[in-house]
Amino acid sequence: MPNALIHEKSPYLLQHAHNPVDWMPWGGEAFRRARTGDKPIFLSIGYSTCHWCHVMEHESFENDVVAAVMNAEFINIKVDREERPDVDHIYMTFVQATTGHGGWPMSVWLTPDLQPFAGGTYFPPGDRQGRPGFTTVLKRIAELWRTERERLVNQGREVVDALRRQASTVGEGTNLPDAAAASRTLGHFQRSFDAAQGGFGGAPKFPRPVILDFLFCHAADKGLHHEEAVSATEMALVTLRKMASGGMIDHVGGGFHRYSVDDRWHVPHFEKMLYDQAQLAVSYLQAFQITEDPFFSGVAREIFDYAGRDLASPEGAFYSAEDADSLPAPGAKEKTEGAFYVWSDEELSRVLDSGEKDGFCRTFACQPGGNVDPASDPHGELSGLNVLWGSAPEGDPVWISVRGKLRAARDLRPRPHLDDKILTAWNGLMISALSRGAVVLDEPAWAGSAEKAARFILKELWNPETGVLLRGYREGPSPVRGFLADYAFLIRGLLDIYEAGGDTEWLARAVELQDWQDRIFGDPGRAYFSTRADDAALILRMKEDYDGAEPSGNSVSVWNLLRLHQWTRRGEYHRRAVGVLGEYAPALQGQGPALPLMLAAVAAAKEPWRQVVFAGDFSKGDGPALKRLAQAKFSPHQIMIHHPGGPVHRVLAGIEELAAMKPIDGQPAVYVCREFSCGSPVTTVEGWKKAL
Repeated sequence: MPNALIHEKSPYLLQHAHNPVDWMPWGGEAFRRARTGDKPIFLSIGYSTCHWCHVMEHESFENDVVAAVMNAEFINIKVDREERPDVDHIYMTFVQATTGHGGWPMSVWLTPDLQPFAGGTYFPPGDRQGRPGFTTVLKRIAELWRTERERLVNQGREVVDALRRQASTVGEGTNLPDAAAASRTLGHFQRSFDAAQGGFGGAPKFPRPVILDFLFCHAADKGLHHEEAVSATEMALVTLRKMASGGMIDHVGGGFHRYSVDDRWHVPHFEKMLYDQAQLAVSYLQAFQITEDPFFSGVAREIFDYAGRDLASPEGAFYSAEDADSLPAPGAKEKTEGAFYVWSDEELSRVLDSGEKDGFCRTFACQPGGNVDPASDPHGELSGLNVLWGSAPEGDPVWISVRGKLRAARDLRPRPHLDDKILTAWNGLMISALSRGAVVLDEPAWAGSAEKAARFILKELWNPETGVLLRGYREGPSPVRGFLADYAFLIRGLLDIYEAGGDTEWLARAVELQDWQDRIFGDPGRAYFSTRADDAALILRMKEDYDGAEPSGNSVSVWNLLRLHQWTRRGEYHRRAVGVLGEYAPALQGQGPALPLMLAAVAAAKEPWRQVVFAGDFSKGDGPALKRLAQAKFSPHQIMIHHPGGPVHRVLAGIEELAAMKPIDGQPAVYVCREFSCGSPVTTVEGWKKAL
């Protein structure tokens, strides 16, 4: 018989709907049962493409004996961290504070009033190498709840009280960090940089695109030939090249896996996340803008091709992720990690002719007995198999043919599970990436895809009358109201749509959303809270203070506010940005590597910006070429303003100078300005080159 999760829409919760555990979703009914039964809560948090979540489910949650203990002693609640990042953030902070580490699946024990008192991550089913198994932990906590409840509760309360004090204010700074903070952060990355393989630190290696954002922005701030600029650019480019020349990228189907288990980007953890695709696409676009090397633009194109083919919903928005695990063959009973992506020597011989196979194996380091180091494969799932590790020549016709054959063969395999929920925040990141890609690589169809996704989100998940932006969509809108990241990431996407296409209504929607964000999450003069103030089930109201796999909502908001100030000249936008930076100033001064995207915004808050104004109809004459040239180079402190003619749009009405910027002799003109002090208008490609 299914449990209460059968009525949910989250793919992760539905995966557990037929466990013998009496799972309940997060909500009032579960809390009531805990209170009336005087039972502690066991809270398990994960997500649908989490490999170790699958392992713990198979080992423990599908086990009748373990389930019997759980059902007898606890009220058991399952949470999808992607659906409820607020719940995940609170209890992950507790777990990290009490154990020194975190991860998923996350296991936390709570009082009936939702105060945590014990926690951990993955537990093996039985005692192993001195580590207690899950059943042992369950029985021990149940016994302590009966015999030493007061001690347990008091210990948990002390930790929560400390976290509450910490959450009430991030810092007490009022001044912006000095320029040395960015140089110190660069020094940190220089010390941890792997010059041979790229990336920072050892295994496992994560891409963390926010670091690359910081490096590229810092280089732009310092100037092309400055010693720090050269170092920052080199570290970013080496990392991007090595990642795309290893096993982290899906050479056959495009897109990036989650992280590398080794230090040379060979064997990945094979899940594919939408937020990685979006952020890494932008990183490769930036690398192409800086170098003009088609290697980087080629990788960005592969990411967009993958997302459009395998993650796009019929409505135009984007699904969340694809799993790491899949069945190795039709009819197989057990899923294994990476089965969809790896190749045996026998299979390569069957798909390719001998000449093709020889060249392919030289390029991608394939071996007859497999190329995976056993140290990178502790469960032996990749034994005898090859993870493609190399880089094919860009545009090589032989590789294009071979790739087509491999993709056709791979398409016959069972696909990994698709997490088909649509998340507002992650779609905002992909909308932003597609819009930027459309401009940098002159692909108008990508701008169309970005607009289609944005229209879906605004139609299905946004109520402009109440300011409510919902978290996501699956078989209908989610009842979960959006968080800071949903507003901030979508606003960034809308701003990038406007810059790419020029329809000022997208900018107007961004302004509207920003004003609602300020009301719902604002803390006047300070950083934004991550959650709304009216959710009684949350024991803490916290502020995001880490740019991790995803950027923090506060970091993205600072950039949004600085850009919006340029377009609207509304002083409160700049004041709010400075308020966020001021609250985080102590952290940015001493722990810049934790907030690299926000640290990169400090210079943007201090320095004058450049405005590029497109006046007239840029579909005629040299207009299209001029538009491409004006947006070709990476310039983080620059905005585009579209003024096709006629009255100035209400959103841009604060820019008084705009009325005087008009086409010249009927030809569209580009005005390049610094704080709206503008040079002579340019109407031809030749004129643009002379101006440069």
